[in-house]
Amino acid sequence: MKHQEGALKLVAPSAGGGAALYFQSWSPQDSPKAIMILVHGYDEHSGRYGYFAEHCVKYGMAVYALDHWGHGKSEGKSGYVPAFSVYHDGLDALIDEIPSEQRALPFILVGHSLGGLIAATYLLENQQRFAAAVLSGPAIKTTEEPSSFMKGLSNILSKVAPAMGVLALDAKGVSRDPEVVADYLADPLVSGSKISARLAAEMMANMELVQRDAAKITLPILLLHGEKDSLTAPEGSVLLYERIGSHEKMLKIYPGLFHEIFNEPEKDIVLADMTDWITRIIK
Repeated sequence: MKHQEGALKLVAPSAGGGAALYFQSWSPQDSPKAIMILVHGYDEHSGRYGYFAEHCVKYGMAVYALDHWGHGKSEGKSGYVPAFSVYHDGLDALIDEIPSEQRALPFILVGHSLGGLIAATYLLENQQRFAAAVLSGPAIKTTEEPSSFMKGLSNILSKVAPAMGVLALDAKGVSRDPEVVADYLADPLVSGSKISARLAAEMMANMELVQRDAAKITLPILLLHGEKDSLTAPEGSVLLYERIGSHEKMLKIYPGLFHEIFNEPEKDIVLADMTDWITRIIK
């Protein structure tokens, strides 16, 4: 397996223009048969997906991933984003980095958690770039639906105090494996920052966008979710499955699994389900 690292530059007029974003890739020794674009979740980073990447490389896929603006080794303020479009700009830059000799291969977009929301919104405008998509525990619905008052308050805070932390994530909801939780809490690239008022408002607005426009997504799509996910609602994946316009779609809800299904004790089953589905789609 070949591993590479590098830096991407976001350019103006992006809200994150000028920021340097870290990215890395894992590739087979021989030419890959597909390119996977991996989009990680909130307050984590691409380095947490080494095991995931090794599995995919065994199936002949190259995996490209970046650390989002404000995450991991990338520049930007933790817990905050100036505009949700910055995440899309990062994906644009990452895809532009892929070597020209690999551009004709099937591209698979894989998003987890916040990355699932980023991927879903990106598909609304860019699905023609991909052969298929996989969303893992996507943030399509919150576990507790906010009231109209809370949505209004969030919009106000987003304008008057955009960087103020308003929502903390419970690390115990990441995985049933205590070692995974301990490693997450000890990871120096995990900031522990609360979600800011701006990011919370941007997330809610984009959740509503995906729920409203889901029928525009028509490419093959696999939706994966842990039944006991306390960080993103499994109902969001069910809703997306019901509303997307794809003829080729599959939903798998894993009984008893927590949020990070790729880091649960059953991760090998989940990963095999994913790569078996992708292999069938792109053959």
